[in-house]
Amino acid sequence: MPFSRIADVGRHEGERVLIQGWVHASRSKGKLVFLVLRDGTGLLQAVVSRHDVSDEVWDLCERLTQESSLEAFGVVRADPRAPGGFEMQLDGLTIHQIAEGYPITPKEHGVDFLLSHRHLWIRAPRQQAVLRIRDEFIFSCREFLHDRGFVNVDAPIFTPSACEGTTTLFNVEYFDQRAYLSQSGQLYNEAAAMALNKVYCFGPTFRAERSKTRRHLIEFWMLEPEMAYADLDDVMDIQEEMVVFLIDRILQRCPADLEILGRDPAPLRAVRKPFPRVSYDEALERLKELGEPLTWGEDFGGPHETALSEQFDRPFFVHRFPAAFKPFYMKRVPGREDVTLSVDLLAPEGRGEITGGGQREDSLDLLKRRMEEEGLPRADYEWYLDLRRYGSVPHGGFGMGIERTLSWICDLPHVRESIPFPRMLYRIYP
Repeated sequence: MPFSRIADVGRHEGERVLIQGWVHASRSKGKLVFLVLRDGTGLLQAVVSRHDVSDEVWDLCERLTQESSLEAFGVVRADPRAPGGFEMQLDGLTIHQIAEGYPITPKEHGVDFLLSHRHLWIRAPRQQAVLRIRDEFIFSCREFLHDRGFVNVDAPIFTPSACEGTTTLFNVEYFDQRAYLSQSGQLYNEAAAMALNKVYCFGPTFRAERSKTRRHLIEFWMLEPEMAYADLDDVMDIQEEMVVFLIDRILQRCPADLEILGRDPAPLRAVRKPFPRVSYDEALERLKELGEPLTWGEDFGGPHETALSEQFDRPFFVHRFPAAFKPFYMKRVPGREDVTLSVDLLAPEGRGEITGGGQREDSLDLLKRRMEEEGLPRADYEWYLDLRRYGSVPHGGFGMGIERTLSWICDLPHVRESIPFPRMLYRIYP
């Protein structure tokens, strides 16, 4: 008797198979019991007829509760009315555990309750769909970069210095030294790019921001490619190519999960090259027309990003931001000390920024001057300055927030659903 995942039962029509999983739901109707089983790959209805099973099996079926674990045996048959188009005529089972008092019932629950039971909430079909899409998205990111010659070089999580300002750092004790949880692997990526030309890192990132918006997490995952011999246009080109590739992959490989989420695929199908490229100055003009004016030199807030992204049917770039709110390592526009060769990619449908990056300063003298202007401790960055002393070249890259991008792709109301166990301003449990 073959074992089958629920996602693959269609290959076993007419055969008796073994399913290992849990009871998602159950109901009785006279001489019939209907069980909806789940195994992480999908849902399968199992029908139990009183006339076709022993008294022992029937009694076991009547005892089953939501989230009880079991192995079910039965014949697979096609039924267009069943979830997935197939069901099982169950004729035997082995119970591993009867779950008593499962707290997440079919009734409505508040978000705080669900987050406190996140370890169980991820069993819900909607949450499973998000996590499967997340898996496919991350796999496809790595595939895209690998196929284009990028080498994965992991950056450290403990760092001796700040990457993007000291106000959002988590301090940690590192024996007798001060250390921080990483805000970004970018500085280390630059070192790796000088060794391997095209690289990327992928890992957790920590920002001690006291923000409670639907776009913020304290701990999130970031994909960060970096390229030697690259300028700002190269950075935008690779992002554009990658995002189109990723959306195509999700549409091809996760249609059932998008359907579970109720995600309209039409806006995703509109994600095609070229992406609009709007300068910061042009964006200010648009915001003024939209009734969200900004003074030159101010950074976008959530309302500004939302207003802009509602004007486009695909992701779009905003480039050449003022230096006032960009990191010290960002290269300046020639002849404009107050403007950087930086870029953000904003998602459509009011979603806002999903990537940020640009061209890095490759001049040793200019980088030292910027560090002095910002009062950065020279000793902490000597290794970074070495990259400009020994074979410096034009280079650039970007960071993509996995959770924000998934929130857009899945059309989630809050970024907290895009990560298995969210860490937010007032939540670190479970």
